[in-house]
Amino acid sequence: MNYFSVLVKLLQDRQSFLEEIHKGIKLNNKIVALLISSAGFFGIYGAIIGASHSWMQVVSSFFKLPALYLLTLLICFPTLYIFSIIFGSKRSFTQYLTLLMTAEAIMSAILFGFAPITLFFLISTQSYDFFLLLNVAILGLAGFLGIKLFYEGMQLLAEPEITGQDTRTKLLQFWLLLYAFVGTQMAWTLRPFFGSSGDFQLFRDLEGNFYVNVLQIVGRLLGY
Repeated sequence: MNYFSVLVKLLQDRQSFLEEIHKGIKLNNKIVALLISSAGFFGIYGAIIGASHSWMQVVSSFFKLPALYLLTLLICFPTLYIFSIIFGSKRSFTQYLTLLMTAEAIMSAILFGFAPITLFFLISTQSYDFFLLLNVAILGLAGFLGIKLFYEGMQLLAEPEITGQDTRTKLLQFWLLLYAFVGTQMAWTLRPFFGSSGDFQLFRDLEGNFYVNVLQIVGRLLGY
């Protein structure tokens, strides 16, 4: 329960939580707690969307959705940290990592909040395309809000640092686009999360891309 109390504290008072990161208070405890709680929430949401196919997809998506966010973080984090310190940041590796885990925890909490709605549409609709597109929108919203918090936190960390701040802000904006691109490509690589009709597949062949697939789904729903 202590792990989830850290997340509750973050949700109740984000400003105070970010200030603690800025001051370096109990960062290791925060990282572990946010990792465990966010993995749990991501796993629950993954299991729900996997239930659109089979119990095997439930188990697969329970593990793959947390893996999606964690792998995206691991791939993108070194770029952010190294270039930030090159351009004058004095903040520690742990502060950056805690802030990123904070963003991921916010995403997971938002998805957990949407879980009853997703479950309702899972039960009440038979349209795979609609269910898939609905969840792409929910995942996109959660990602946007999590990244927004991360951006705000990065600005707070940079407040006492004058040298190179403009350059780091531009770098951060570019990195956020990179993070989104890597995340969507990682989701495409680890698919399926929902599982369409047919036999269970742990992974699919790397063909096409995420954006073309979404456009094709929208086209089918609109009758094109």
